[in-house]
Amino acid sequence: MTSNVTRRSLLALGAGLGATTMLGETVLAKAPKLGTQPSYFYRFDLGNTEVTVVSDGPLLLGPPKGTFIGVPDDAVKKMLSDNFLSPENVMLEQNSPIVNTGDKLILFDTGMGTAKNFGPTTGRQQKSMKEAGIKPEDIDAVVFSHAHIDHIGGVVGEDGNVLFPNAQYYIAQSDFDFWTDEGKAGGPLKDFVLHARKNLLPVRDRLVFYKDGQEFLPGVQAIAAPGHTIGHTIFMVTSNGKSFAFLGDLTHHPILLLEKPRMQFSYDTDPAQAAETRVKLLDMIAAQKIPVMAYHYAWPGVGHIAKTGEGFHYYPEAMDLYR
Repeated sequence: MTSNVTRRSLLALGAGLGATTMLGETVLAKAPKLGTQPSYFYRFDLGNTEVTVVSDGPLLLGPPKGTFIGVPDDAVKKMLSDNFLSPENVMLEQNSPIVNTGDKLILFDTGMGTAKNFGPTTGRQQKSMKEAGIKPEDIDAVVFSHAHIDHIGGVVGEDGNVLFPNAQYYIAQSDFDFWTDEGKAGGPLKDFVLHARKNLLPVRDRLVFYKDGQEFLPGVQAIAAPGHTIGHTIFMVTSNGKSFAFLGDLTHHPILLLEKPRMQFSYDTDPAQAAETRVKLLDMIAAQKIPVMAYHYAWPGVGHIAKTGEGFHYYPEAMDLYR
């Protein structure tokens, strides 16, 4: 059987349907706009451990000019817009993995906390943990990649009380010494120093200083990554033959500091050293095909890094919602 459908007949059909709808006073179902998002946590398995990624919320850096250095401003903006990202306001995430080994519950980095230096959308880590069913008093260990404001900010609350009362805290001694130095509180690092002192000094008696290459917690090895800060560190997390690298601030942006990894970042203590460290460690991660957990990449920051010419490319891993 053949059907002779013409443009005119389709138009006529459409007009007829419209008239029928009007005459019958038929309306489509309506529903209110909800205006809410799902919970801000994600879980996956790593060997015998369970990893829960919680968010402290998006962090707004503002225009890239003056922050991403060494490449012409127009080229930086084009890199962003070519990847469907805003060329006027660089947004980073803050993804913290919580690793449950069965014996210990280990949190990596604590977000901005009460500070609002980078916009009003930060400071939700405690809320994210509650959504994930994790109580702060159950955290056994808090591991800091470094002592910048957006990584140590959630140790104390608005009232100054410690939010993880039963935890041991881990950091590189060089970073602790540098960022809690009261002598730096009057200079350009003032906000960072005051925030570090506010959050780290209350737990000074519970701080443990890890060293490069040390497995300081079961399945957690420190790998020095200096340049972003003097004691900046990334971590290899391993369980039953499976691993991922928690990158901390080895690379803040999945486009700008991967496609052009020698681009410099203005928040680095030593931008040249940070670029060298970035290339060296990303080369290792890409060559060994080690999965990554990226603190500042788009939520939830779980993926893979591959070498591409002089740079790298990030491949986010599909979220497994059926585990």
